[in-house]
Amino acid sequence: MRIMAIDYGDRRIGLAVSDALGVLCGDAFTLSEWNMERAAQRIAQEAAARGVGTLVLGLPRNMDGSEGPRAEKSRAFALLLERETGLTPVLWDERRSSVEAHAILHANGRKMKQHRRTVDAVAASLLLEGFLASRGNTIINKIEKDSPQTKEEEQ
Repeated sequence: MRIMAIDYGDRRIGLAVSDALGVLCGDAFTLSEWNMERAAQRIAQEAAARGVGTLVLGLPRNMDGSEGPRAEKSRAFALLLERETGLTPVLWDERRSSVEAHAILHANGRKMKQHRRTVDAVAASLLLEGFLASRGNTIINKIEKDSPQTKEEEQ
């Protein structure tokens, strides 16, 4: 089952989709859409086309853990996504994801002007990686679980 992480913004939305096993971050891209309802419809189309079974939506929190106006917008967007996709989005703490995304792009030699086009996709990838890691869905766990040695130990 594929998992899609969503970094929701007013103008651009970062999307990252896992591989079919829900272990690795696969494709990451951005959608440009300022209308919340159209954005939810476009994400629903992408999710259906890619066989997504779980949505993870970034929930912006303040550093003290409280929620502000951006979190309220994300919660409203989650309701639209649920209506459009039939999937209840998992709200995922996205504190510092954009800061980390900018740092990654800067470390890879990207100029600040270039960040605008890709930072949301990188932020969505970070959300997805965090979500997958929290579930123990890592390639190492899958390999260890499926290894012949592990199966022998279980018997």
